[in-house]
Amino acid sequence: MMGNMGSSSILMMLIMMVIGVVPFWKLWSRTGHSGWIALLMLVPIVNLIMLYVLAFKDWPAMPPRQNEAE
Repeated sequence: MMGNMGSSSILMMLIMMVIGVVPFWKLWSRTGHSGWIALLMLVPIVNLIMLYVLAFKDWPAMPPRQNEAE
């Protein structure tokens, strides 16, 4: 499959992967999680699951939420 890809195509693919992972690395780090989780964003389906985890999970870097019912 990769026999038809030239070196410029492989280089471009690596650059695009880095461009895609770096923002997620910074985002996971700022929320108090390990930046290494950003590598999971390269895996299809897992990336969608991790975005939902990020959206709805309590972040270690933020204080705990107050109960809104009080």
